[in-house]
Amino acid sequence: MRKMVLLLAVSALTGLVGCSKTDTYTPPASASGEDIFYANCTKCHKPEAGGVMVLSASVANKEAVIAKVQNGSLRMTAFPNIQGEAADRLADFVLANSQTK
Repeated sequence: MRKMVLLLAVSALTGLVGCSKTDTYTPPASASGEDIFYANCTKCHKPEAGGVMVLSASVANKEAVIAKVQNGSLRMTAFPNIQGEAADRLADFVLANSQTK
């Protein structure tokens, strides 16, 4: 029983940090927001019916999406090299193709 609880705890922790790290991907200058999303974000975020993501109200704005992409979080990989116009195009794509909860 103890081994099972330990195994479940380790599995849960692995799931929490499974995608967490820093990725050095730099998008090509001509990459669209859709190109960037499908090249990187779908590794962890699977598009859902009716949109690519479901966003909480607190991150359903351009500045918050860009900050989340560049800085990551406990469970999300940081993409610090997605900057400037590429970051704007990615945020525009995510916002235009997501639902807000």
